[in-house]
Amino acid sequence: MTWHIDALLSLTFGAGVAIAGLHVINRKFIAPIYDVVLNLIAFTSACTASTLLGQPVSAVIAAGAVLCWVWLGRRTALHLRQLRKTVIRVE
Repeated sequence: MTWHIDALLSLTFGAGVAIAGLHVINRKFIAPIYDVVLNLIAFTSACTASTLLGQPVSAVIAAGAVLCWVWLGRRTALHLRQLRKTVIRVE
């Protein structure tokens, strides 16, 4: 029965990685801060839970999603920094 859990977790986290990966590829996509924070919490928790449950495949896939969301968070931070510079120059 354990392989069923691993398969379902892997499928779920794989979908999350696909979505995050496509956001990374789409260079015009700027994630809202709440989206970055909540996805980092969700996938970090998923990675930890999978590790504790002894589901290494799911843990690795969830870790991939964490990396994507860190990348997207960086992109969002750089975008917001650029917006602040633009607003300051206009005033």
